[in-house]
Amino acid sequence: MAVSVRLDPVIEAKLTQQATLLGITKSDFIKDAIERVLGIKNPATLLKQVRSNGKMGRPHASANVSATMKARLRAKRPD
Repeated sequence: MAVSVRLDPVIEAKLTQQATLLGITKSDFIKDAIERVLGIKNPATLLKQVRSNGKMGRPHASANVSATMKARLRAKRPD
């Protein structure tokens, strides 16, 4: 169902800025905010669900960041 809402220009500018920063549409940003306010979507519950599935990503990814970056830079510029 489509709903139309008039926003103050300052609020609309902040909405646009935050949605762009998050890489989502303004519509998705608004829907997410409404779901959270109505208690349909609880960020804490979502976080618990994600964490309960075990380790995520690469747990040792930050172990040798400096050495990895130096190697990548040297590979690009073998001076």
